[in-house]
Amino acid sequence: MQKEAAVSYKARNFKAVIEKCEGCERIVEEEGSKYCQSYLKPEAKWRLGICNFATHAKPEINIVKVRVNPLKAAKRASKRK
Repeated sequence: MQKEAAVSYKARNFKAVIEKCEGCERIVEEEGSKYCQSYLKPEAKWRLGICNFATHAKPEINIVKVRVNPLKAAKRASKRK
């Protein structure tokens, strides 16, 4: 088992990281190239948006404020009493 862990990232067919991966904590540098510890093909993870393994990028969450009809709100409040 120790011998398998010692095999390089290049020998295990890992692809080099892309520009969007820069700044991620999962990047490992080996023999002058940078590889992702978690995924073989980092460019595939960024194809549809943000990589789910990325530690440096967080998805934007849009909070939508719901408008309440004041007449319905008054009816609901009167029923509770």
